[in-house]
Formats: sequence, C-alpha cells, structure tokens
Amino acid sequence: MATGIGTGGTTGDGTPAIRLRGLRKSFGDVHAVDGVELDVAEGEFFSLLGPSGSGKTTVLRLIAGFETPTDGTVSLAGEDVTRRAPFERDVTTVFQDYALFPHMTVEQNIAYGLKVRGASRKERAARARAALASVRLEGFGGRRPDRLSGGQRQRVALARALVVRPRVLLLDEPLGALDLKLREQMQSELKELQRDVGITFVLVTHDQAEALALSDRVAVMNAGRVEQVGTPGELYEAPASAFVASFVGTSNTVTGPAAELIVGKPGTFGVRPEKIRVLAADAEQGRTGRGDHSEVHGTVADAVYLGDHTRVVVDTDAGERFVVVRQNLDTSAADALALPGTRVLLRWHRRHNIPLHHAS
Repeated sequence: MATGIGTGGTTGDGTPAIRLRGLRKSFGDVHAVDGVELDVAEGEFFSLLGPSGSGKTTVLRLIAGFETPTDGTVSLAGEDVTRRAPFERDVTTVFQDYALFPHMTVEQNIAYGLKVRGASRKERAARARAALASVRLEGFGGRRPDRLSGGQRQRVALARALVVRPRVLLLDEPLGALDLKLREQMQSELKELQRDVGITFVLVTHDQAEALALSDRVAVMNAGRVEQVGTPGELYEAPASAFVASFVGTSNTVTGPAAELIVGKPGTFGVRPEKIRVLAADAEQGRTGRGDHSEVHGTVADAVYLGDHTRVVVDTDAGERFVVVRQNLDTSAADALALPGTRVLLRWHRRHNIPLHHAS
C-alpha cells in the first residue's frame, strides 16, 4: 500500500519532477489545500483525483503559479519555484475549455507560444506542423477552431501546450466537455501521446475511471488533504481509508456488530461488489465468519440488468445493505437469484475483507 508521498517519485538522480512540501492555500477561513506533500516522477502520468471542493484544482494552480501558497513550497526539477510567475516555470496547462483563439488558424494557435518566446517564423511553422502530426491532425493547420469537432479542438489544445516542450504538462479536466464515447477514445489517445512525448503529465479529474485508466499513480484528495497515493491497483485493492474505498469504485462497508458477525472480528471493513458470489439460500455453507470465507444471508431488494453484468442489491440479515456485481456469463435479467424478494446467501473469500480507517 502506498500512502502519503509514496514511492517511485524521483528521476534517476533522485530528483522528482515535482515536489510539494507542506503546501497550504487558504481563502479567508476556507482551507482549500491543507498540508499537501507529494512527489511526482519525471515522465510519470500522475492524477489528482477527488470530488468537487477537495482541493485538486487548487493544487494544480499552485504548481502552475496561478495561485501563491499561504504556506509551503513548490519545486520543479529540484528548483524552488514557489514565488515565481507562471511564465517563469517550465510548465504548460491545458484547460477544459481549451481557450483557443477563434480568430487564428489551428497552426497559428499552436505556434502562438513560440511566437511569444521569440522563435523565428520558419521554426514556428516547422514545430507547429510537427506538433499537429503528433496529435494526428496533419492537414488541419489552416482551419479555424470553429470548424473542428470537440475532440479535434482538444487535440489542438494539447499540441499548443506540447509545442513549447515543457518539462511538465498540467491537465485541468481536459476531457470534461466531451461526450462519453469521445471521452473514452481521447483517454486512450492521451495516454499514448504521453508515452510518445515522455514528459510528466499531471491530470486533475473527478472521474475515478479516468484516473485509473490513464495514470501511473493517483493521489486521492478529500477536504484539501491527500488521503492516499498509489498505483490504480493499490488504490482499488488496498484503499487506506473508508473515503478512498467509497470514492475509488464501489465498496460495501461493514462495521460494528455486523463486522463481528460477518468478518469475525471488530473493526470497519470493505468488500468490493465483484468479489461476492450470490448463491441459493440453502447452498452448503460454513460457519459465518470462519474458515476461508465470509458469508451472510439476505434478501434481494433490487436488481438492475446492465448488459454485461447485473447489479444486485441485497439487504443482509446482519443489517447491512450490500451491492453485488454479477457478470452475465451464462445468466440473464431473468435469473432467479436476481429477483426481488429472493432469499440468497452471499459468500466471498476472507482475503477480500479490506480493513478501513477514517482519515483524521
């Protein structure tokens, strides 16, 4: 399990691409960021994941220099840039609204940052065309942004950010305005692009599926603090807190007397819906909470058929409501064990009982 700063956050010489220490940002009485400490490795795809108001966007703005911290430091490649202006930092930012200039062509939009930096016309044109090729938009340089689809505009925004060859690319929910199918397509293209260019990407998102699909590591934020840092697998299989378990995927939580009955010991535990089997109520069972498996009887309260799987809601005899995901391998919407009112037995291996704590 990886919590706090985590592992793998450095370059070969031990210097991280981004280092945040004791980072705080207050707006009056509101503590938007409260003591964040993170290391992000050179060339890593890192995501800041959390609900609205968790502080993730403020952290991104502090890295970019759009906000000044109340306390703490921001270092890029070993240099303290806490008090430097945005243009003095080797980072670029892609926003959700893309912020393309409507009166410029695609190529002019992409080359604008190079023009500001004093690059020659010839160099601007060559690098803009290369950037267009990197996002598979060859031949689109002469178009205006209003003649592009949402996905194409998103690629132009990426090309404009990458053409200046930043050390770090910051992404502020860049896929949020796209429809689901295009969003999924662009997720795949974004990860492929990051591998190709090899620079550090930091993504802000509230979409846990997006963070898990794209990231090498993820920091889960809540109320201005980092609850856990880890790989997608670590966050899902070994969440450090009840919040992480509930926010990253779906988790059934058992605590109090129910935990003692089902798990066999006191505490708070989570179990993922796909780990649980739904069996007939009279199926052979062991003693609840003993042996290799945890078991509990219950009554089906609801079932939702979703094509490849069925989501079954069960009110257990222990007083907890469980959600179970059943893959529809050879079952269907008419499966008798998914009918409301049916008595069933839930069974799962004890190794899937994840101990949880509530972050202070």
